[in-house]
Amino acid sequence: MIGTRDAILQELARQEAKLAELERAREGTRERIESLRSDLTAASTRTQPPLSLPPLDSKTPRSPAEKVGLFRSLFRGRPDLVPVRFVSKKTGKPGYAPACDNKWEPALCLLRTGGKCSDCMNQAFVPVSDQVVTDHLQGRYVMGVYPLLEDETCWFLAVDFDKSSWQEDIGAFAETCRSVSAPVAIERSRSGNGAHAWFFFTAPILANVARRMGCYLITETMSRRHELSMESYDRLFPNQDTMPRGGFGNLIALPLQYEPRQQGNSVFIDERLEPLADQWGYLASLRRIEPASAEVIAREATRTGRVIGVRFSEVIGDQEDTAPWTRPPSGRIAVTRITGPLPSAVKAVLAQRLFIEKAKLPAPLLNQLKRLAAFQNPEFYKKQRMRLSTAMTPRVVTCAEELAHHISLPRGCVSEAEQLLREQGVTLTIEDQRCDGAALDLQFKGELTTVQKDAASALLKHDTGIFVGPPGYRKDRPRHLPRRTTRLQYVGPGSS
Repeated sequence: MIGTRDAILQELARQEAKLAELERAREGTRERIESLRSDLTAASTRTQPPLSLPPLDSKTPRSPAEKVGLFRSLFRGRPDLVPVRFVSKKTGKPGYAPACDNKWEPALCLLRTGGKCSDCMNQAFVPVSDQVVTDHLQGRYVMGVYPLLEDETCWFLAVDFDKSSWQEDIGAFAETCRSVSAPVAIERSRSGNGAHAWFFFTAPILANVARRMGCYLITETMSRRHELSMESYDRLFPNQDTMPRGGFGNLIALPLQYEPRQQGNSVFIDERLEPLADQWGYLASLRRIEPASAEVIAREATRTGRVIGVRFSEVIGDQEDTAPWTRPPSGRIAVTRITGPLPSAVKAVLAQRLFIEKAKLPAPLLNQLKRLAAFQNPEFYKKQRMRLSTAMTPRVVTCAEELAHHISLPRGCVSEAEQLLREQGVTLTIEDQRCDGAALDLQFKGELTTVQKDAASALLKHDTGIFVGPPGYRKDRPRHLPRRTTRLQYVGPGSS
């Protein structure tokens, strides 16, 4: 028996060594394949037109001047500013700043004293020109663009996908665009670890309309791919309806950067995420969206509550509040009936949060469950209306968490989750695993006022709720209810 065991161990060691060798060979083969693909792309660019593009015609730019003209006609932003990429010597982090003839000049440049370009009285910004674009394409520097014009319109809309799942995200987003006949161009980012989706318009369009269209496309994509993060709503360019006071709005790096282009990045890609062989022929063939078509999409999205698709904030932003009496109670979005097979029941665990099993639920229903724990951030819209910067202020606040096998929601969403699933013909079976706390031998000897007694009586009827009281109400006293157990207490603004 011992001999048999030793023989098995020896054979196991041989097989493991063989597997390790195969893995090394596999990795080497994969690197070789990537290298051959790059060579093939370069060769195709020189010798063959891509199969996915129409034959070259008179519209395809051939001369450098024609290419620069096409580039400028598509990627049009502020004509008076050229943001250029730099890398900080102190932090090593990249950033962008408007090119200025007075930059770092003594007694002229505010940057020398820690100021901002937008506050400088000696601005000598470099405007966009053919030479500036040529320098970008030839790699003398990397150029960006401020898409929001001074009259709060834009020539294009871009959406950034930079999560680890960007390939699946951009694929689902492109499918949504095709379903509504919205022509979109997909560019692999500078790093190669993300993508930008570009929409070009035939004429300047209000940023509010363009962004509503973009948000609607994101919302629709989430209905088929619930893993897409709600942070995507913050990754639009432009990211504001209005020009921030004293600023230029957000910027986006322009594509076809010279050095990244050599690695197959900062270029436009096909459905297989491979670089297109003829970048200029592709750009020349792009269909641009009529402003009226974008307005139809934005208007219909607003009418159906699908711009953002989560409950309204107190300060209405993108949702035009022309008929407030039509808004549903608590700003809740109407439920969309899910077609296709659904389970009769779904299990969930109620502990510190509500954990709902994902295994049997389709993506559209998981998306609706996650949206129960999200709402439009009133601070975003407040800042936007005051023409303040909305950087670092999320448009949507979400409290849902995507786990490996569960969707996690706050406990306050239990009743809404039950109702949502009930409307879809699904029963939510909840296993209660909450911690009851440790029993304490104590008595509350304080005295409550009549109003505090009413509040305490109302609170004791529920497991979950929010207790709100004005300043001076002594909210700490009703918290001392006769539970006689340990508990967690929130200490924050307004707490006693």
